[in-house]
Amino acid sequence: MSVESVQAAPLGEAAPLRALCIARHCFLSEHIARYFARMGVLTSEAVGLEAAVEASRGASPDVVICDYDLLATIPLEKWERDELLSNIPVIAVSLTRHSQELHLLDINGIAGFLYLPTLETAPALKILRAAATRSKYALPQRVNPAPRTAERG
Repeated sequence: MSVESVQAAPLGEAAPLRALCIARHCFLSEHIARYFARMGVLTSEAVGLEAAVEASRGASPDVVICDYDLLATIPLEKWERDELLSNIPVIAVSLTRHSQELHLLDINGIAGFLYLPTLETAPALKILRAAATRSKYALPQRVNPAPRTAERG
C-alpha cells in the first residue's frame, strides 16, 4: 500500500477527504489513486478486497473508491463482516462502463458511481463528500424495552 502526499487544506476550508482506492490490478489501483489525488483527495491503494481489509486499518478512509469490475466479480461478504469497512461508503468507478450498464449498485449497497472519462473535479468531490458525510449504512440497533403487558378485564 502506498499513500500519495497531498498538501492539507488551508484553515477554514474543509479537511481533505481520505480515500482507499481499490482495483483488480496494481496499475489500476495506482491510476485511480493518482487521479483522485490530483483533485486534492488523500489516497491510498490496495489490490483486491482482501488487501482492502488490511489497508483500511492504516488509511482510515472516509470513502472507498473501487473499480466497478472488481465489485461485479467478487462477493462482498467478508467486507460486510469487517467492522471498519462495513461502515465506509463505497463509490464505484469505471473507465469503460457507463452508469446505464451497471446492475450491482442497488444490490451491493454502493453509495454512488463515477464514470472517469467524463468526470469533472467539482462534481466528483461533491459526490465523494456527500457519501463520506452520509449516515452510515448500518441501521441503528434498537434496544428492546421491557415487554408490554395488557390488562384484560
